[in-house]
Amino acid sequence: MDILWTLLTLPYAPVRGLTSVVKVIAREAESRQYDPANIRRELEELDRAADAGDITPEERDRGQQRVLDRLTGAGAGAGGADTGATPARPPRRPAARRRTAGQAPRVDRRDDPERRRGR
Repeated sequence: MDILWTLLTLPYAPVRGLTSVVKVIAREAESRQYDPANIRRELEELDRAADAGDITPEERDRGQQRVLDRLTGAGAGAGGADTGATPARPPRRPAARRRTAGQAPRVDRRDDPERRRGR
């Protein structure tokens, strides 16, 4: 059956390969976006540019707010205006509960007729 399934889905192999590559790239981009070293570097660059006079203190504050909005997931900066911040990363799924050795699997009994009758 596995050989038959492989042969039937062979035309979709390039799509599967492309989606796996896209997932790897997205995971790497997200890790770089939220890396503390990169965040610190961005904030230091804003401070250096403000000290050198390349940007005004207000522009520095807006840039710092954009970085903080990206970290906290806020979509709007001061005054409710969109600052162009990237969207927040999705919330993490809770870790699956692991069973220990000898522990029986949990059974969903919501539709059990015995339960409905109060037994």
